[in-house]
Amino acid sequence: MSKAARIGLLAAPAGLLLAAIYVWPMLGLGRMSFNETGPTGAMVPAFSLAIWRELFADPFVRELTWNSIEISVLTTTLALVFAYPLALFLFRTNSRWRGLIAAVAISPMLVNGVARVFGWLALLGDRGLINSTLIAWGLTDKPIRLVYNWTGVVIGLTESLMPYMILALIAGFGRLDRTLEEAAASLGAPPWRRFLRVTLPLTLPAVALGWLLCFVLAMSAYITPKLLGGGRVFLLATEIYELSITTVNWPLAAALALYTLVLLLLCLAAYGALARKQT
Repeated sequence: MSKAARIGLLAAPAGLLLAAIYVWPMLGLGRMSFNETGPTGAMVPAFSLAIWRELFADPFVRELTWNSIEISVLTTTLALVFAYPLALFLFRTNSRWRGLIAAVAISPMLVNGVARVFGWLALLGDRGLINSTLIAWGLTDKPIRLVYNWTGVVIGLTESLMPYMILALIAGFGRLDRTLEEAAASLGAPPWRRFLRVTLPLTLPAVALGWLLCFVLAMSAYITPKLLGGGRVFLLATEIYELSITTVNWPLAAALALYTLVLLLLCLAAYGALARKQT
C-alpha cells in the first residue's frame, strides 16, 4: 500500500466525522434556502431563487452586514490591544505567579456565556455598580447608558474575546527570539525602538492569527449582542435567530446563515492569501 493510501485511510474516520457534523447540515441549509414561504408563513418545498433575490435586494441585509463587520473589527481590535501586553508578559516571564495569572486571564472561558453577560448587566446597568459609584461620587447626575446599546455590546464582546486572543498570541509567539532583542539593546536601541523594529514584526503572524480567530467568533456571536444590546443592536447572528425562531422564516434564515458563512470563508481565504504572500 502506498504512503498516500495509508494517509487517506488514517484520515478517513476524521473526514467522515467532519462531513457528518459540518458538511451534511450545511447541505441541508443550502437546500432549505431554495424553498419558498407560503401565504400563511409555512415553508413550501420548492427550488426557487426567490429567497436569494429577496436577500440581496433587501437594504436591511446590507445594514446587518456592515453592523456585524464594524462591531467585529472594533471588538477584535480592542481585544488585541488589551491582550497583547498581557500575552507578551506571560510568554516572557519566569515568575512563579505565571500559572495563576494565566488562569485568571482565561477564566472567563470557564464561565457560562449567559452568566457572564448577566454579570455585565449588573455592572453596567442604570442601577449597576459603575453608575451607582459615579452618582455617589458626584461625577454624574443621572445614569450613563452603558447597556442595551452598542457600548454594552462592545464591552461585553471585547471581554469575551480576550481569553481567545491571549491563547492565540501565546501560541504564536514561538518566533520571538529574545537574543534579537538583546542584540538590538546592545546596539543602543531604546525600548520603544526595539519593540517597533524587532518584537512587533516577529509577533505579527501571531497577531494576524489571533485577530482572525476573534473576528470569526465576534461575527458569529449571538448571546452577548442579544442580551447586552437589548434588541437594539441588529447583527447577522441576531437576525438569523429572529428569522428562525420568532418569524419562523426558515428559508430566509438558512440563506442568511449561508451568506454569513461565505463572508467568513472569504475572510479566511484573504488571510491565507496574505500568509502565503508573506512566506
